[in-house]
Amino acid sequence: MIRIIPPESFKSIPWKNGKGTTSELAISQGGNLSEFDWRLSIASVTEDGEFSDFSGYLRNLILIEGNGIDLQHYQGESEKQIDHLSSLLDFATFDGGCRTLGKLHNGPIKDLNLMTRAGKYDCHMETWVNHETRKLRVSTLNFVFSLSGTTRMTNNDSQIIAEFPMQHLACIEEFEGEMVSISGEKLVFIGLKLV
Repeated sequence: MIRIIPPESFKSIPWKNGKGTTSELAISQGGNLSEFDWRLSIASVTEDGEFSDFSGYLRNLILIEGNGIDLQHYQGESEKQIDHLSSLLDFATFDGGCRTLGKLHNGPIKDLNLMTRAGKYDCHMETWVNHETRKLRVSTLNFVFSLSGTTRMTNNDSQIIAEFPMQHLACIEEFEGEMVSISGEKLVFIGLKLV
């Protein structure tokens, strides 16, 4: 099953820390801001500051607009790691329970943010900027999101199984283990496999 979710269906949700809003693209069935299995959203970051606490979740942050951001993660008082997102579609994976500070490089950014309940999914993520076709194995649940142009998906017989414009989200289920070819530019592919 492939569902195409248009931007008009995305929901505006306040941040947990009250310092902004998120455009929620999709969330697990029955999920809400404080309890979900997975959640995919886009956030605008306009100033340096601390990220909301999402203890119990793994976060994947992808730069989709702007000049970049540095993420400093702290466990207790000690610095755990620093992630530098400098180029379009750079991404970082980190523990949502860490204290994370964001420092913008030069002006505001937008990020695509996938959160999954810790220990529930293995996540496979690929991003590509230039127009190309990649053959990928489908997981339990998959997402495809494009920042530019039209995205086309074909099966092993080269039949088109989906085609959708930029800024639309494709959710792919019930194809686990099958290979699909995805063609487009400035693309994000996410595969979630139950652990």
